[in-house]
Amino acid sequence: MTKTQKAEIIEVLSNEFKDAQSVIFCDYKGLGVSKLESLRKMARAKDTKVQVVKNTLATIALSNASLTGVELKDTNILVWGADSVATSKVCSDFAKENDKFVIKSAYVDREAADAAKVEAFAKLPGREELLAMLAATWMAPVACFTIGLDALRQKKEEA
Repeated sequence: MTKTQKAEIIEVLSNEFKDAQSVIFCDYKGLGVSKLESLRKMARAKDTKVQVVKNTLATIALSNASLTGVELKDTNILVWGADSVATSKVCSDFAKENDKFVIKSAYVDREAADAAKVEAFAKLPGREELLAMLAATWMAPVACFTIGLDALRQKKEEA
């Protein structure tokens, strides 16, 4: 790989990491290409990106994006996205299906975190689920009011 190619990769990753709320580092040693493609497919469905990057290039890109505090060692696959919960769920769900895929460390909400924090974020409800819960909460008083009005109407009809 030439210096210009390395510089391009660092520039692209730096811009990506500046916009990302989460960057998760996982060990993928022993996984086949088909398994990694299924990870990429899961990630695409949740607007998350996945890429294998050399540790030195990733470290430079992370420092350019003001993300420091995690040291990269051995083989790493990076998973990042704008939604911390969705990114954590992608990694957690894939790790449950594949024992060779291990979450090492991460930046969650732009702060250094361990695998336990990533798992905790993965257990949180996603954006769509939260919006549905909010809509249900807003609709509850209206539903109770209409049920009460209907009961009052039925009572008056009987009398």
